[in-house]
Amino acid sequence: MSAADFAHVTNWVFDLDNTLYPPSARLFEQIEVRMTDFVMASLGVERPEADRLRKHYWRTYGTTLAGLMREHGVDPGPYLIEVHEISFATLTPDPALRAGIQALPGRRFVFTNGSSPYAERVLEARGLNGLFDGVYGVEHADFHPKPDAAAYREVFALAALVPAQAAMFEDDPRNLLVPHDLGMRCVHVAEAPVAAPHIHHHTADLAGFLASLAH
Repeated sequence: MSAADFAHVTNWVFDLDNTLYPPSARLFEQIEVRMTDFVMASLGVERPEADRLRKHYWRTYGTTLAGLMREHGVDPGPYLIEVHEISFATLTPDPALRAGIQALPGRRFVFTNGSSPYAERVLEARGLNGLFDGVYGVEHADFHPKPDAAAYREVFALAALVPAQAAMFEDDPRNLLVPHDLGMRCVHVAEAPVAAPHIHHHTADLAGFLASLAH
């Protein structure tokens, strides 16, 4: 990777879960339990079926919420509150990541399939609050989730973002397909690299990756 690959970038877009904190924090395990509980209560099904539906909707629609809305007309408001009422005790501040993000030239954004209030709580727990020009949740995308092209269209319009001048950092490879097609520089943040034409760079150490851009 060369810092020159990002010389044109003036807008930096970061996913939240398992991107701005490590998967070892296991926040999503808590969220998945609450998602399954919500499916059980909303649809009147037992846990095994609720768990199956949660996974099926995620694979089919991008998020469990999108499937519940599409197939069952579920109100997203209560869902987003309920599933994000979790403990943040496993999150710790990351001064190196904060320094790396703060040093980036231009504007910085968070774009998550979760809610923006949840994102703000995660950022505070990680010591990353106050760094971003916008924190966008699924509610800002009219409840269209990544990787739906409509989600990017809605959020990027709100941010007045020019994709050809932007980079996106994501742990889920499928969520980089649309950004790639829009002309963004795409960085996969995960332990294991994925070889795919829509992924330009991979890192298992986001703080180190960002620090290298400053040199």
